[in-house]
Amino acid sequence: MAVTVVVGAQWGDEGKGRVVDYLARNAAMVVRYQGGNNAGHTVAVGETELKLHLIPSGILHSNTLCLIADGVVVDPAVLTQEMQTLRAQGISLDSLRISGNAHVIMPYHRILDALDEQRRGGGKIGTTGRGIGPAYADKAARSGLRIADLVSDHFLERARPLFAEKNHLFQRVYGADAMDSEALLAEVAGYAGQIRPFVCNTTLLVGQAVAARQNILFEGAQGTMLDIDHGTYPFVTSSHTVAGGACLGTGIGPRQIERVIGVCKAYTTRVGSGYFPTELEDATGERIRQRGAEFGTTTGRPRRCGWRDLVALRYAAQVNSMDALALTKLDVLTGLPTVCLGVGYACDGKRLNHFPDTQAEYVRSEPIYEELPGWDEEITGARRLADLPANARRYLERIEALAGVPLMMVSVGPRREQAITLQ
Repeated sequence: MAVTVVVGAQWGDEGKGRVVDYLARNAAMVVRYQGGNNAGHTVAVGETELKLHLIPSGILHSNTLCLIADGVVVDPAVLTQEMQTLRAQGISLDSLRISGNAHVIMPYHRILDALDEQRRGGGKIGTTGRGIGPAYADKAARSGLRIADLVSDHFLERARPLFAEKNHLFQRVYGADAMDSEALLAEVAGYAGQIRPFVCNTTLLVGQAVAARQNILFEGAQGTMLDIDHGTYPFVTSSHTVAGGACLGTGIGPRQIERVIGVCKAYTTRVGSGYFPTELEDATGERIRQRGAEFGTTTGRPRRCGWRDLVALRYAAQVNSMDALALTKLDVLTGLPTVCLGVGYACDGKRLNHFPDTQAEYVRSEPIYEELPGWDEEITGARRLADLPANARRYLERIEALAGVPLMMVSVGPRREQAITLQ
């Protein structure tokens, strides 16, 4: 496996946690490199279903070191709750490490997130309201607090002026009530003792693992189409979700990444606002949503569902330099008489086989579909490609051919063992 990045190939929710959990069996280290608790990775082990938001999916493997690296923004309330949940399940946290350089999501970031979405009205981004964007904004403005600050003796001294500054903003700009700064400060400071034992220099650990030629797995959050630079701006997240973000968020050099695995569903989903060319706002879309349990791990919001968009997938393959593709939830399409692939866009009388140059051009684009016959056979017991019905295999072959990336895994059910491994 060597040094591998697992990245989402659509608008998030692709099933990356499932793929990371599978690959982590052979990994010495799993590193979460960006995002915050706006991510939600669901991993099913036997009858137990775990929903992870910050802690890497590799925590289920006792011999795997799990790092929350510099590029992640951490809500200490969510992190400590997640730690308690895992302990209650009998899962050890001995392998967890947290970068002192990771920025802290403060209570005022969550408040600001909600106020800003309210201000936008009909033009809202559709954020999770977890304070991710405001935390990254403060990071860029050089006014953020880091985990190293939280666990230091000077936290209150550093944080008080920032609370006062945000209260001024809330009252004067948004017309909102002031926070109870001292109560919130005490709450946040109270998490320091639980987090302090895990804080270290994660960049050093990653560098040592690379030098020792250990298997390292970098776990991305959200997906390519939500990248702050390369996604469908402005309806994006506030970090670099693409494979290159693994370098920015951890301190690894780009030449040290040896393999990039993209993850997508057999269909496409999106949460929040923004154009979605292949969206199905009909009974078929609702059927996919219900069969696929397409409701946000973090927010519970219904996900928008549509046919597999190959234009977006080709774009994701390009900007991530994908070597292989893991496809999830093929079983959800069972029973549909016809399955469609979005193979191009029609825009202003022209056919586009590539992602549009501008957002304005993108929202004028209509999907061009290729129709394929569906299948009725139950596939959740398939463990080899040959076990799948011919029409399901044909569907996978067309995705491989049109995306230009070979499949390395296909999931046919929610359980860990319900997968076909091809590489």
